[in-house]
Parts: sequence; structure tokens; C-alpha cells
Amino acid sequence: MPRWGAGASPRWGLGLAASSPGIWVEDNPEPLLPGRPECAPPSNKELQTLQASDPKPQHPMCSDGGEDRRTGAAGERVPGERGMWSSWWFWPLVAVCTADQFRDTAVRLMQGTPVIDGHNDLPWQLLKLFNNQLQDPRANLTSLAHTHTNIPKLKAGFVGAQFWSAYTPCDTQNKDAVKRTLEQIDVIHRMCQLYPETFLCVTDSTGIRQAFREGKVASLVGVEGGHSIDSSLGVLRALYHLGMRYLTLTHTCNTPWADNWLVDTGEDKARSQGLSLFGQSVVKEMNRLGVIIDLAHTSTATMKAVLQLSKAPVVFSHSSAYSVCQHRRNVPDDVLQLVKRTGSLVMVNFYNDYVSCRAEANLSQVADHLDHIKKVAGAGAVGLGGDYDGVSRLPSGLKDVSKYPDLAAELLRRQWTEAEVKGALANNLLRVFEAVEQASSHTQPPGEEPIPLDQLEASCRTSYGYSGAPSLHLQPGALLASLALLVLCLCPL
Repeated sequence: MPRWGAGASPRWGLGLAASSPGIWVEDNPEPLLPGRPECAPPSNKELQTLQASDPKPQHPMCSDGGEDRRTGAAGERVPGERGMWSSWWFWPLVAVCTADQFRDTAVRLMQGTPVIDGHNDLPWQLLKLFNNQLQDPRANLTSLAHTHTNIPKLKAGFVGAQFWSAYTPCDTQNKDAVKRTLEQIDVIHRMCQLYPETFLCVTDSTGIRQAFREGKVASLVGVEGGHSIDSSLGVLRALYHLGMRYLTLTHTCNTPWADNWLVDTGEDKARSQGLSLFGQSVVKEMNRLGVIIDLAHTSTATMKAVLQLSKAPVVFSHSSAYSVCQHRRNVPDDVLQLVKRTGSLVMVNFYNDYVSCRAEANLSQVADHLDHIKKVAGAGAVGLGGDYDGVSRLPSGLKDVSKYPDLAAELLRRQWTEAEVKGALANNLLRVFEAVEQASSHTQPPGEEPIPLDQLEASCRTSYGYSGAPSLHLQPGALLASLALLVLCLCPL
């Protein structure tokens, strides 16, 4: 089976030098000394050649004879090395070599521990661009252009597992949300069918590890937005049977049972004060089934309510740190403390507005979010959820899914241990997923209590089952008339 990164460039030039913070080096730099690897130390003869060809003046502390002009305590001249430490080319060489070292280490780690990304909206792009017609030649995932994601980019980025988003917008709520969600789940399944050499649709942590061994991208379904279940535990269970393994409780709208993040901005009014009683039933049923609870897009009150109620760890599939960028889509520190206490996970989002709170951002600022979550919640709470193909602005250095090795290299430069980097790449998510699986209990009876009818919008729905009598599905006026007729029939003439 192919190994991760097969066919990728053997050199990884983009990175940050440990000795020169903030200095980016060019992609695939040319060797400073022709004929030798970039990071091999130059010989004395090569040093002399470089020194002889140096067009710039020597360092002012060096004499023409190459001796250091510094003097000792008695005023005598102290011999010095004329060469490396003062030559103009030395520190750029160190920058290149150090960057390559971190990048090479990142690639080595990712060959054994590829990325598990928490959120990718490629299925939504396939709907918008091709109406989910994957056999359209323009939709070929090996050559798909103008998206953040295609098969070559996934391989170059060492992406080993992906939660593909089955997303439908909030304007489908109380209309065709369930239908639209089913269609997006279907397109994920068809991706696996059309490209079996690349994608392996899986539904558990064991399947992810199998895909790693086979060098494929484990493909999982994440349903983005609780409106997709139309306030029905039956629909929740049906989506589970179709492969859904996480559900984002809200998107940019409240559901009848959970509040979204716009409540915290004042753009939306709280409806459930976090979670309603039915919302609590949804959380319990997800725990029973083994569906990961995703708190991205939820209000702070919803975050806290779920973290206190859930019997299993939860994830934020694509959210960043509020203390680094004060955007309400990000996770505040008091919630990060609950994340730490519950063994949960924050998978950092790459959208510029959530990274820097500005239109522009860079890779280093993304790493700042990872650092902060690690500091507050621990290294085990850090993951990656790039939100590729779901956002319009991405940081420099992270423009598509091929750039994950650069981010791993930056963490290594910041002195993250190899174990911590592997945790952020994949192992933390695997731990959470396994804990969710262990907390599930399919032997317990499923939840059956429906949401009260008065909590639902009735404009586009029927009310079967809510009357209390299966054969009487009548409006109140018609029901009273029928009862009056019945009474008259029973009375003696």
C-alpha cells in the first residue's frame, strides 16, 4: 500500500527558523553550495570559496587578515575566526537548515500519524458547483480546481482522516432540512465509491486506524447544525444509521432546543437559555448512540450546559481561542477549563476572522491559538479543524489542505514535543472518539419523548401523533363538533 506523502516533493522549504523568528524562507530553496544538500555543513575549502566571493564588506570587528579585533584584558589582540560567524551568508544558511529540520521532522511524524481534520466543507462546494453530480468531468477530485481540497492536496498535506461536513443552511429549518442533509450524506458516500483508492468511509475509531494502515483518507460524516434533525430523536437515530458520527448542535440559528453563538453577540435572542429539556434529551441520546457532540457554533450557555451534562467528551470541530481573538465563534477560557475537566477537544479553525479578528492572518497566529489552548486546557485538548472550503479567507501559509506539515513544523519550532504534535494531529481526536464509543450503550432503551408541539413552527408540518388519539387528527373546532355529535348520538331520543 502507498505510504503517506508518496509522490510529494522530497524537500519541504516553507518554515520558520528557530534562530530567526518571523523570517520565512522560500519554498524549495536552491542549495547555497551547488552539488551538496542544503543542510550539510560546508567544508573548509567551501567556506574559503564563499568568503573569497563575498561582495560585502567584512564585519567591522574583523581585520583584513581575518582576525578578530577584540582585545584581551591586557590589550593584546585575541585571535578570532574570520569565517562563519561574521559572514553574511551564515545566518540565512542556519535559517534554511533549521526550517528544513523542523519540516523534515514534521513529515516523519505525519507519515505515521497523519492529520485527522475535524471539519471540511468540500461536499457543500460539490453541491454549489455541480449540484452533487460527481461524474461531471469538472468535478473530478483528482484535478478539481479553485477549491481548498482535492486528492493531490490531501495527500501532500498528509490528511489521513476527514470529517466531511453534511451541511445545509439555516433557511432550510422547518422546510427541507432533513432532505438536504440526506443528500449531503449521500454525496460523501459516493465520494468513497468513486475514489476507493483514496477514500475509505468509516464509522468508528477502528476504521480510522485501518485507513491509516492502508494509506487512505478515512471519511466520516459530521452533520453541521441541529436543525438537520428537525427536532426529532427518530431522525437523529436514522442519521446515525447512515453514518453520522458527530452532530453540531446549532449553526447560525437557534433550534427549538439549543441556542447558537449569535445569542452572545446580541444578534439573536436566547430561546432555550442554553439547552431546553428536549435539548437535554438530544444530548443523552447522542451519548447512548455514540455520536460525538460538536459545540462549534453554539452559545456559551449551550457550551456549558452540554459540558456539564454529557457523559462523554465533546469536541469543538472548528473553533479557536477567544482570548487570542475575541470573536464569539471562539471558545472562552472558562469553557476551556471545562474542556480540560471533561477530557474534551478544541479543533482550531483557520478562518482569518476567527484567527486574527481581521481580514488577514498568518500561520504563526494559528499556532498562537494552539499554544493558548494547550496552556489553558492542556496538550490533550488541542486538535485541527481547518474549515477548508467553508470559509473565504485563510491565513498565509495555510491556503489549502496541503499545508498541514508547515503548521506541524511551526509547533515543533515552538518546542512542542513530538508526542504533543502527534496528539494535535490525530491522537487527541482518537482518544475522544474512543471515549464516546465506550460511553455508548445500545442496550439501553432509546429516548422516545417527543418535543412539545407548541415549541415547533407549524407552518410547514403536520401534527400526527400529537392529538393523543391516533384516529383523531382534527383541528380543535372540528374535534369539538365531532364530540358534540357523538354525545347526541348516545343520548336517548
